[in-house]
Amino acid sequence: MSDALVIGLDVGGTSTRATTLTLTGERLGTGRAGGGNPTSHGAERAATELLRALRGALTDVDPTRVAAGTIGLAGAARLLADPAGRAAFDRAWQDAGLRCPYAVHGDALVAYASGTAAPDGTVLIAGTGAITAQVRDLRLDRVADGHGWLLGDAGSGYWLGRESVRRLLADLDTGRTPGALTTAVLTELMGSAEIAARPRDTVDATIQAVTRRPPIELARLAPLVVTAAADGEPVATALVAEAAAHLVDSVGRIRPAGAVTPVVLGGGLLTGETPLAAAVRSEVGRHWPDAPLRTAGDGAAAAAWLAARELPEVTDPTALHARLFPTTS
Repeated sequence: MSDALVIGLDVGGTSTRATTLTLTGERLGTGRAGGGNPTSHGAERAATELLRALRGALTDVDPTRVAAGTIGLAGAARLLADPAGRAAFDRAWQDAGLRCPYAVHGDALVAYASGTAAPDGTVLIAGTGAITAQVRDLRLDRVADGHGWLLGDAGSGYWLGRESVRRLLADLDTGRTPGALTTAVLTELMGSAEIAARPRDTVDATIQAVTRRPPIELARLAPLVVTAAADGEPVATALVAEAAAHLVDSVGRIRPAGAVTPVVLGGGLLTGETPLAAAVRSEVGRHWPDAPLRTAGDGAAAAAWLAARELPEVTDPTALHARLFPTTS
């Protein structure tokens, strides 16, 4: 086996992670930095974080041994269409001492590859936002949702947060005593569960507390919904069931009935042992009973694997994947 190496990066809005691998799957280095998504932070700042992560992963490695690299990034198409952004990433790559080419793929493909080596399948991601994608020959094909907080992302963390506030406002409008979930939401937003003598005053104050912050920050309320659902709180349980239905509906828009290819679940809401993850697993199993169901893993390692499988020295990429992700098969 060649002494060549590969490097992969999983670039997000809050963190950037890099991993250097041998072609037999041994991890030689890892790096971590701040958010490196140029859409969120601008190309120059994103490239600075990219370089930090690369240098961490190459600390004990000769970068000239790296034969290929892959960057997984939300909004990959925007980077590829932006000459200034691509130039900033090129400079970071070269400043890290790398002389090999690199590919840029969407984060949905990297999430899929972290769950399975199968060339065809489906990935469903639910975190702050939500998106579903079909994968064919390890390339993104059809996509559903991912339309952003204003027009879509149904079932996402943002959606759960917004719906929990709506339930709170409905309680206040009707004069119902808020339940455990809506009380927790009121406390999170207002710093207190106290309701004014005139409930409409609390409604107005709640609306102001929400609207003076960026809308996407409603996603911070999603953990309250998940926790309450785990405790059996009825409003939270109903919201989780509705979110799961929305997420699986997005899968059904692009995945054929009866398909037996794998389904990979990714994103913070679906990779842990949460009520939403359990509900989505149940619904996916009901709609596609013969499909293997996987959970996304290490995105940086998956990006490195995508790079490795393009090298002629890697004659069995499936076996390499099994070594990197022994629980996904």
